Amino acid sequence: MVSAIIKKAKALLQRLIAIMIFLLIWEIAVRTGMTYPASIPPVSRVFNDLMDIAISGVLLKHTAISLQRVFSGYAIAVVIAIPLGFLIGWFKTWERYLDPLLQTLRQIPLLALFPVFILLFGIGELPKTLLIMLAAMWWILLSTISAVQNVDPFLVKTARSMGMSHLDMFRKVVLPSAVPPIFSGLRYASTEVILVLIAVEMLGANAGLGILLHRQMWPVILFMTILGVIANYSLVAIEKRLSRWKEDISMG
Repeated sequence: MVSAIIKKAKALLQRLIAIMIFLLIWEIAVRTGMTYPASIPPVSRVFNDLMDIAISGVLLKHTAISLQRVFSGYAIAVVIAIPLGFLIGWFKTWERYLDPLLQTLRQIPLLALFPVFILLFGIGELPKTLLIMLAAMWWILLSTISAVQNVDPFLVKTARSMGMSHLDMFRKVVLPSAVPPIFSGLRYASTEVILVLIAVEMLGANAGLGILLHRQMWPVILFMTILGVIANYSLVAIEKRLSRWKEDISMG
């Protein structure tokens, strides 16, 4: 038990040491004037400012609004992109008809669509949610298509030769093989969503982290970085759980 705790603590320290060194260099560089004439605050002050806006409740208010937008757009993207990705990746007919259109649409700059969405849907939450959805959808969709298309052909042929049904092949061969690449897309999408969220809120919102960024730039940048790290490692943890489920399915 003790050895396991020590092992986990050592692994955590190894993961944090590079971040700690970076923050230390930041603090020393500012304190010694190495960043002059740029007006960069020391990291200790940034943490203090972050604590101040957190204690005041301002951070929580703006974060709740931004997270509501992110979760709404991201969830819609997942519901649309993963099933569509499986259809396009597995069925060649779907790919022939839909891939040219999708490849064309994804070349449109996302922020250029914001005025169009405002004209179509007004200035409420819907245009923001749609842009966030699109920011996530392309990463998830393309990673899902690629994951399905790159399933080991030998496994597919073996499953067919054993008379496995389409449902069993999907459940025991295609889906388990596709999980890791799909989660890579989900992680990239989470980063893209944060970038688009800030731009959208700066352009057309009266509350949210993008608005708070105008007033408290460095603390909000630090906070959003922390949120991004939490999102990334949460998806990693979910992927590990699904990997264990994948092994159980393959054995079942």
